[in-house]
Amino acid sequence: MEVFIAQIINGLSLGSIYVLLVTGFNLLLLVAMIIHFAYPQVVVFYMYITWMVLSLTGNNVFLGVLAGIAASIILNVATAPIFQQVMKNRGEADINATMVISLGIGMIITDVLSHEFNSGFPIAFPREMTGDGAFLQFGLISISWGQVLTLVVGIIAVSVFFWLLYKTRSGRAFRAIAEDPAGARLVGIPILKTGLTSYALTGLLGGVTAAILAVLLGSASPGLGEQVAHKVLAVSIIAGLGNLKGGLIVGLLLGILEAMVQGYWAGSWSNAIAFIVMLVVILVKPRGLFGMKL
Repeated sequence: MEVFIAQIINGLSLGSIYVLLVTGFNLLLLVAMIIHFAYPQVVVFYMYITWMVLSLTGNNVFLGVLAGIAASIILNVATAPIFQQVMKNRGEADINATMVISLGIGMIITDVLSHEFNSGFPIAFPREMTGDGAFLQFGLISISWGQVLTLVVGIIAVSVFFWLLYKTRSGRAFRAIAEDPAGARLVGIPILKTGLTSYALTGLLGGVTAAILAVLLGSASPGLGEQVAHKVLAVSIIAGLGNLKGGLIVGLLLGILEAMVQGYWAGSWSNAIAFIVMLVVILVKPRGLFGMKL
C-alpha cells in the first residue's frame, strides 16, 4: 500500500508537468493556430538559462528563476513574427508549416545546448533550488520538496489559467478565436494582437514550468526536451488536439500511469506506455477521448 501511495504522489507530480506543457501547447494551437511541437524543448532551454544565471550570481534562486521566466516571455514573443507570417490565412497548409518551423527551432535549440552549454554535459541545479532531503517521509513513502512545489505551483498555475480563460475579457477573446476565427474578426477582436498575447501567456507558463522542472528533476540534459515533447504530443492526441480540459485530465492520468509502471514493472516500459495508449486511442477514437477543438 505504501508503494502504491508513493507512486500516486510521484505520478501527480509528473502529471502536473505534463498538464502545464500541454496547456501551453494547446493554447498556441487554439489561438495562434500553431503546432508548436518544440515547446517542451524551448522550456528546457529556459532551464539552462536559469542554471546559467544561478552560476553567475552565486546560486541566487530568485534571480535565476526570474531570469528564466523573463527570458521565456521575451523569447516566446520574439518568435511570434516567424509564425504569424505563415498563419495569416489560418489554413491547413499554414498549420503544417508552423509544425515544420517548430521542428526546426527544436533542432537548433538541442544543437545549441549540446555544444554551447556545459560542453554538452548534463547540468545540475544547486541544493539552494532543489531543497535538501525529504519534505515528508514515513515508511516507504518519501515526498520531496520538488514534488510538493510541483503540485502546489501546478495547481495554482492551471487554476489561474482557467480563471483567465473563462472569467476575463482576454479569455473570452481566446475562446472566440478558437471557436470561429472569421466571426471573431467580424466582431472586432484583433486576431494578431490576441495571438501575440497568447505567446506571452505561454511564455509565462513555460518559464514557470522550467523552474519547477528544475526543482523536481534537479538536472537537465540537451535531450530532455525531445523526450518530454513526445509525451506532450501523446497527451494532446489522446485527449484531442486543442482540448484544454481533456489535456488536464489525460496529463494527470498519464503521469500516474507512468509512475505505476515504474513502480511495479521491471524495465523502461514507462517511456513506451504513452505511445501504446496513443495508438489504441487513435484506432478507437481518432479525434481523441474528449474530441478535437479545431
